[in-house]
Amino acid sequence: MLLPNRTKHRKVFKGRVRGPATSGNYIAFGQFALQAQGHERITSRQIESARQAMTRYVKRGGKIWIRIFPHTPVSRKALGTKMGSGKGNPEFFVAKVRPGTIMFEMQGVPEETAREAMRLAAHKLPVKTKFLVKEDA
Repeated sequence: MLLPNRTKHRKVFKGRVRGPATSGNYIAFGQFALQAQGHERITSRQIESARQAMTRYVKRGGKIWIRIFPHTPVSRKALGTKMGSGKGNPEFFVAKVRPGTIMFEMQGVPEETAREAMRLAAHKLPVKTKFLVKEDA
């Protein structure tokens, strides 16, 4: 799973994910891409699950890039704990995704294979997605 190497500041407020993506919203590396169509927090487990689904379908052929990284820690308090006494401990990490963010890219496989692999990966994610093909200039 993807995790930050070091976390200097342990606890982060939840905040809101608003507006369209201003960075990471174009195909940079591959020929095919999976683009988010909504706001969502995607956990490192979901990213890993989508990556495995794609890799297994293309039978380790081609190249896959993961364009999102879970930097944000999410804290939880133990079940049955009374209110108060501070914030809970960090449990897992999430990537905050906005509409238009490119999440995965792929290259070196036919379009039909890439489309199906991305479809399988999209089923593992909590956000609506769109398959994109890079237009060669």
